[in-house]
Amino acid sequence: MTDQVTTPEPAEHPEIDTSVPHSARIWNYWLGGTDNYPVDRAAGDAYTAVFPGIVTIARGSRAFLRRTITHLVSEAGVRQFLDVGTGLPTARNTHEVAQGIAPDARIVHVDNDPMVLAHARALLTSTREGATAYIEADATDPDRILAAAAETLDLHRPVALILSNILGHVADDDQARSIVTRLMGALPSGSHLCVNDGSLGVDPVFEQAQDAYNNSGAVPYVLRGVDDITRFFDGLELLAPGVVPVTQWRPDPGSPTPEVVAEHGGLARKP
Repeated sequence: MTDQVTTPEPAEHPEIDTSVPHSARIWNYWLGGTDNYPVDRAAGDAYTAVFPGIVTIARGSRAFLRRTITHLVSEAGVRQFLDVGTGLPTARNTHEVAQGIAPDARIVHVDNDPMVLAHARALLTSTREGATAYIEADATDPDRILAAAAETLDLHRPVALILSNILGHVADDDQARSIVTRLMGALPSGSHLCVNDGSLGVDPVFEQAQDAYNNSGAVPYVLRGVDDITRFFDGLELLAPGVVPVTQWRPDPGSPTPEVVAEHGGLARKP
């Protein structure tokens, strides 16, 4: 494990394809970011024309990430994070939330998009006491992820594995579960798993919009039933309130009653 902030070395990367919409850039657009192209904005607008609630889901997902990381750092004492499928850097990223509470926290972000990589090099900075690193890897290659993460994280100490809106890109249920099993299997007792993904059976208009998006030429994102999302936590101690709409996972005290959204998430501890 290295003791300094790490950033990826320059390497050969494929050209950024601006002719095809990309989920990370569309998500950035829905969150009010500027790191996107006309094709992404067009796809995002087409989606919201069918289902405006996707913006609520995007913001609810970001708030869920903040609340789970806050719990992990403040209450569970976790100081190491492996964020797979981190997407484009936006406000309140994993490292910003974690190091804002515990400056010595160490975070590894993982993604496979060249645009994300370029922004990560420029923007994913760290506190002096901690570390923030970036790995270019695909979620379907957990062995590569673990080997590279070990350069920054001590995998003999608890790690929080963050899989936020990434498993939907793995269409096969068995493959998706095997990725989770391999990653969590390499982490010690006291580690945590945080998963949130779009869910079936809540809003048929959302499902219609997602089907249209998947047929647009973009990389498909598969919605799963709540039971299927819950199975990702098999063998772990699921924290209350379990797998619920992300807006309803331990909402901030005093906040309005959260609406139900078609994205479910949960947090669990490895015994």
